[in-house]
Amino acid sequence: MSSPIWQKSSYSGSSNACVEVRTANALVELRESDDGDIIVRTTPATFAAFVQGIKAGEFDHHTNPTT
Repeated sequence: MSSPIWQKSSYSGSSNACVEVRTANALVELRESDDGDIIVRTTPATFAAFVQGIKAGEFDHHTNPTT
């Protein structure tokens, strides 16, 4: 049986500074491409809610520090 293939955003280009995602054993797995030893696992429903939050700008305040 082959391992599920890690996928990264097409916006990452050839960069290794990105998050990769795959499904395995009915879970969604995430890892940083430059540190593949640490894998975060979550349910598809939780991951979908997270992606919806990203698209809605729910986490934008974490990337724009206030001065």
